[in-house]
Amino acid sequence: MAFDRDAGAVEHAKKRFAGTNIKPYHANYRDVTIALDQLGMESVDGMLLDLGLSSDQLADESRGFSFDADGELDLRFDTSEGQPMWQWLEFLSEERIANLIYHYGEERCSRRIARAIVEQRKFGTPLRTAGELAKMVRRCVPHKPGKQRIDPATRTFQAMRIFVNDELGALEEFLKTAPKRLKPGGCIAIISFHSLEDRIVKTAFRDNPSLEVVTRKPVEPTEEEIARNPRSRSAKLRVAQLAGDRG
Repeated sequence: MAFDRDAGAVEHAKKRFAGTNIKPYHANYRDVTIALDQLGMESVDGMLLDLGLSSDQLADESRGFSFDADGELDLRFDTSEGQPMWQWLEFLSEERIANLIYHYGEERCSRRIARAIVEQRKFGTPLRTAGELAKMVRRCVPHKPGKQRIDPATRTFQAMRIFVNDELGALEEFLKTAPKRLKPGGCIAIISFHSLEDRIVKTAFRDNPSLEVVTRKPVEPTEEEIARNPRSRSAKLRVAQLAGDRG
């Protein structure tokens, strides 16, 4: 069973895996226990979470995930629920914007960015597109062109995406409920791409008395893998196993 919040990804998966035993469903992984109940599944052998966004979402200019494009600043994985990020920016206070950029993106220039966003809003031209936000952030964050590995806008986009999708809340909820649906000896494997996510996973695995940590340190990509797939550079894999014998 494969769950994804992106309806487009689910439809693609249904075509890709037609005729196989892989069954894609449009659902949030935070609701895995609800989904399992609906499917009549009491317990499973294993669960794998691949957090973050996909290459297909980055390539879709209309979604606002890529700051190299100029689509609407939406940033939602599931466009059928909630509201796009550009709408949030029309009414959130300067302090709230600064705090979410700092907390979720660990961006030191968060207050400067928030001030610029609110100032533009006061002039009656609020931010609407990904390209507008990217240009603004680049003006606010000191950088030397060609000297940085990542674009100055990366952390701000990441923060807003995490916020608008409540990604950390979903992860925390999953980690509280999912282990109860594992069979004895079953595993949970989670690939994260952000330090906040990795910290949540590490703590939850460690503090759950029913789980045995398999990966004392996270498994990270090799230099060879990063060369083949640069987007894997920040990936961290952690695995935990439910105590008990598989039988």
